[in-house]
Amino acid sequence: MDTNETNVAPALEITTSRQMLSWLAEQQLAIALTTYQIGKLYFIGLKPDNGLSVFERSFNRCMGLCSTPNGLYMSSLYQVWRFENVFEPGQQQDGYDRLFVPQVGYTTGDLDIHDMAVDSEGHLVFVNTLFSCLATLSEMHSFKPLWHPSFISKLAAEDRCHLNGLAMKDGQPAYVTAVSQSDV
Repeated sequence: MDTNETNVAPALEITTSRQMLSWLAEQQLAIALTTYQIGKLYFIGLKPDNGLSVFERSFNRCMGLCSTPNGLYMSSLYQVWRFENVFEPGQQQDGYDRLFVPQVGYTTGDLDIHDMAVDSEGHLVFVNTLFSCLATLSEMHSFKPLWHPSFISKLAAEDRCHLNGLAMKDGQPAYVTAVSQSDV
């Protein structure tokens, strides 16, 4: 073994399909995504010269992500973070028109939060996979349960059915996905 070698993490390389950059420009949007495998929150968009712009931040096991009118929520291993765009309308810096800053972190403990959405009243709704329910934030507890499948006999930190997806209709939770119809 060469004693001059250092343990260097492999470089991350991001490439896109041929039409991705033109599609982002045409739609006038950027994409935010998480990857819990490496604990990253990515913002992918265009630089002022229409080249690919990638901005990343690290969060332990970040997974759930949803937008708000002026920001987004993101779940991590023990917390839900609320990010706000701190730019005023029309404000830019270095050609970018949004700056998302983490403003509030809610400590929830490990709930294995998967999908998230904001309801018509502006409240966060999330899939609490560990406790097999839909939940929201609580001022007093790790979470406030809102709903659980009828086949779940009790809320327990056992991931009984691997509830994981959430779809909203008219601003309210309407559909969920689960890996199984199990109570164990």
